[in-house]
Amino acid sequence: MTAINIFKHSANTITLEPGDVVFNEGDPGDVMFAVVEGSVDILIGDKLLETVEAGGIVGELALVDTGPRSASAIARTSARLARVDQREFTFLVQEHPTFALQVMRVLAERIRRANDAR
Repeated sequence: MTAINIFKHSANTITLEPGDVVFNEGDPGDVMFAVVEGSVDILIGDKLLETVEAGGIVGELALVDTGPRSASAIARTSARLARVDQREFTFLVQEHPTFALQVMRVLAERIRRANDAR
């Protein structure tokens, strides 16, 4: 999986304990999260799609598409996540064009994995 490490020193973080819900499938989405520490499971229904470790992102589709969340994200371990809203996402894309490519790679990898899981 593509690692995105520009959030290591982000001040806008949340702390989670194992089992804490980041978001649920079907929820409206307006932010993505970068996993700074720990790991987060991505599930479609009850099926585990992927475990995202530090350097990974979850919920990125919400910043590209306004539809409901296509999966759930639940902390597997204690975790620290950086919250990235639309304004910050747009700034990062403008300032770091490779960031946009990294996010597109993650999206493509997830779509392939979800299709393979069917």
